[in-house]
Amino acid sequence: MLKLIKLEWKKNNIGKYIRNALILAGCLCLFIFALAFLGIANDPDGTLDAAEGMNAISAPIELFTSMSFLIFTSVMLSSFIVSAYKNKTMNLMFSYPIKRQKILASQMLAVWLFNFAALVLTKLAVYLCIFAGSKCMPSSFFIDFNIGDLSFYLQLILKSGVIVSMSFIALFIGMIKKSSKTTIVTSFLLIFLTQANVGDFSMAGNALFPVVLTALSFLFAFLSIYNAERKDLL
Repeated sequence: MLKLIKLEWKKNNIGKYIRNALILAGCLCLFIFALAFLGIANDPDGTLDAAEGMNAISAPIELFTSMSFLIFTSVMLSSFIVSAYKNKTMNLMFSYPIKRQKILASQMLAVWLFNFAALVLTKLAVYLCIFAGSKCMPSSFFIDFNIGDLSFYLQLILKSGVIVSMSFIALFIGMIKKSSKTTIVTSFLLIFLTQANVGDFSMAGNALFPVVLTALSFLFAFLSIYNAERKDLL
């Protein structure tokens, strides 16, 4: 499986995705730093203009990093899998003496592993920027994280895994519709579903929601590959 994952990275030119992920991480660091310390989130009178529950810095960090990498992951899945079906390059892959399910699983794992690592490192970079800035500048947001606490890193890893796994839902729908655009549009809809507030209610604040969402994500991942041996190519 590891060889297949490395083959997928090489075949899809992983270097360009590394470059794009670095650019995305840099932009997120700059934007959230400006949000916290340069007053771009403040009203003209200097008070913070934020929805209820968004006055702590971890809220915008989790929101913007999750939004960015859910879309980024869905774009990669679309390129690695859905486009491969449409461009008929999957025909060649399926001609190898390897089970189709294993090939699809390696493609999904190649994307998942890359984006999980990228999201964890991006979040760490953003939190470190905010932590460093808070030592010498007043923040518009309440600094609500402890970078020296083990639970901080555990939550960061778990939340990153949930967000990246959500892209499997977008992949499944994109494969049904045989469309890369549908995969990406579905990722936007997932963002609205999971991150938006309806009054004081938010799915993101529900403790049970990440568990249910992760279970659904892996169910959709299973559904994406379980019948690969019998169904025709798209």
